[in-house]
Amino acid sequence: MIDMPGFEGLGRMLITIGVFLVVIGGILTFSGKLFGLGRLPGDIYIQRGNFAFYFPLATSILLSVVLSLFLMLLGRR
Repeated sequence: MIDMPGFEGLGRMLITIGVFLVVIGGILTFSGKLFGLGRLPGDIYIQRGNFAFYFPLATSILLSVVLSLFLMLLGRR
C-alpha cells in the first residue's frame, strides 16, 4: 500500500461530505410526506392531457432561506 501524506484529511472530508449528503437526501425524501414540502402555495403545477409540468418555486425559496440561515450560523463559529 502506498503511503501518501496529506490524503487522510481529504479522505475524512469526502466521507463527511458523503454522510452529510445522505442525511440531507433522506430528509428531503421524507420531508415531503411529513411537512407538505412540494405542495406549498406558489408551487407551479400545470397538467394538460398527457403533459404535466411541475416547478416547486415556493419550496425552492423556502429551502434556500433555511439552508442559507443554517450555513450562516455554522460559519459564525
